[in-house]
Amino acid sequence: MSRIGRKPIPLPKGVKVQIGEELKVEGPKGKLTVPIPPGIQVRQKDGTLEFQRDGQQSRAFHGLARALAANAVQGVSSGFTRELAIFGIGYRCEVKGRIATFSLGYSHPIEFYLPDGIDLKVDKPVNNLTPLILTGADKQQLGQVAANMRALRPPDPYKNKGIRYANEVLRKKVGKTGAGGK
Repeated sequence: MSRIGRKPIPLPKGVKVQIGEELKVEGPKGKLTVPIPPGIQVRQKDGTLEFQRDGQQSRAFHGLARALAANAVQGVSSGFTRELAIFGIGYRCEVKGRIATFSLGYSHPIEFYLPDGIDLKVDKPVNNLTPLILTGADKQQLGQVAANMRALRPPDPYKNKGIRYANEVLRKKVGKTGAGGK
């Protein structure tokens, strides 16, 4: 039996759950829906959600369904954050409404449209490092938006300039001068 699928999900105060064809989770941070695969039953009792499967054929979806539901419950109750950092002289970001404008060393500024449910906060730059803080209720959507932002100017291994995750470790490569010769 799946170890993850067996764990019950505690429901925090203020989170409401509707069980039907799909699981609808509503809380202070928003509403999310989670698909329930065939062969998986969801029960709500004593302030927790429990997942059970019919047999071995639905075994692969047991832990997946529970993990997606746990992410939805955490997302609507406390939310998720993802931190990025812009590193480089002259690289910056400004947010006006739902549009983030990036200056990343290209000949033009890049406008990035933030989807509904995702918020961006730009902190004050420190030592050519500008922190970006993304927040949202949907973990998958938040990760995708962060990956799309990072793709605007991925970190350069020679100069370490670009957009990176805050906890990302980069190894700086040596350029031509340090290659050594003979």
